[in-house]
Amino acid sequence: MDEEYDVIILGTGLTECILSGILAVEGKKVLHIDRNDFYGGECASLNLTQLYQRFRNGAPVPAELGRDRDYYIDLIPKFLMQDEGLVEVLQYTDVLRYLDFVAISTSMVYCDGKVYKVPSTPSEGLTSPLVGFFQKNSARKFIEFLLGWKKDDPSTHQGLDLEKVTMNDVYKHFSFNEDTQEFIGHAMALHLDEKYKTRPAIETCRPATMYLKSAASAVARKTGSPYIYPQFGLGDLPQSFARLSAVYAGTFMLNTPVDEIVREGGKFVGVRSGDQVARAKQVIGDPSYFRENVRKTGRVIRAICFLREPIPNTSANSAQIIMPQRQIGREHDIYITCLSHEQKVCPQGRWIASISTIAETDGEPKDEIAQALKLVGPIEQIFVSVSDVYEPVDDGAASN
Repeated sequence: MDEEYDVIILGTGLTECILSGILAVEGKKVLHIDRNDFYGGECASLNLTQLYQRFRNGAPVPAELGRDRDYYIDLIPKFLMQDEGLVEVLQYTDVLRYLDFVAISTSMVYCDGKVYKVPSTPSEGLTSPLVGFFQKNSARKFIEFLLGWKKDDPSTHQGLDLEKVTMNDVYKHFSFNEDTQEFIGHAMALHLDEKYKTRPAIETCRPATMYLKSAASAVARKTGSPYIYPQFGLGDLPQSFARLSAVYAGTFMLNTPVDEIVREGGKFVGVRSGDQVARAKQVIGDPSYFRENVRKTGRVIRAICFLREPIPNTSANSAQIIMPQRQIGREHDIYITCLSHEQKVCPQGRWIASISTIAETDGEPKDEIAQALKLVGPIEQIFVSVSDVYEPVDDGAASN
């Protein structure tokens, strides 16, 4: 450990492992440290025993749940769009050779007390109740605008500089009502609240375009939705990037305490573990290693639910359901994911639904997600957590 590195990375969450892999591929000398003895950090995949140790103080696992080895339960499940940037990174780094992805059966949105499939083809768009009859022509024009828009070609802009105008301006341009705005902003662009409307429109149009391209890929591949998920859970993603980093001479040290992040002249220059010090030109890590350099911005409520049948009214073994804030009387959306044996995360005959949202009160977490708990149907076991969310106090350029 007593060496000089280009970069020291602390924590083995997905973001940290992606950086480790890419930097190693680019020829950087990388030292990667984690205080835990497993990969993934807060994004880890757990078996039943690990889940009960974390949430039930090591209580015995009920025998009826089956074998440990049949479960890969993600603490923070994340569906990937088929054409999103992370998939391009997986292809660029050749990490796909370590992973197998399967399509998610359906993507749905909660509206007026029911769940509806998010359209992924033009024909579905024409018949979907999510966009009103008199809005469908405007929606078609908007989709054509997104797919044809080119930053360096003003003739494709229709007078809208997406980096300067707000999304409210774009909605006004296309005469969209609140229902259509909700569909675009929450079901396509995946915004959590309404603040995006006063932000630059490019922040909504870019992910909406990605959704459209992913939907087109899903149609071409005859899959049910634009989303994909790795078999055996997300835990293999950080491990795959860790393997990539190791192939390119990256050094990994798990179960290694970080006693001090060494500073000189206000800059991070290394890490001390015991009496060993590793030095580097740059130190990167998750917020838990930099408590003095981050600020709390909120809390996230998460619930992992074991089900004995698919979520009612989805007719699917896997699904994403978005409950837009306007539909449920909240400031933030609630997200629901459902996985099954098709993703090899649980045995056949069981489903794992995960619910997440931004906490808006200091009250009982289950009360804030009560509508989602009702939506997923009868729950066999539930594990609820509340986690703090942090952001850096600066961009880190001055302190390395």
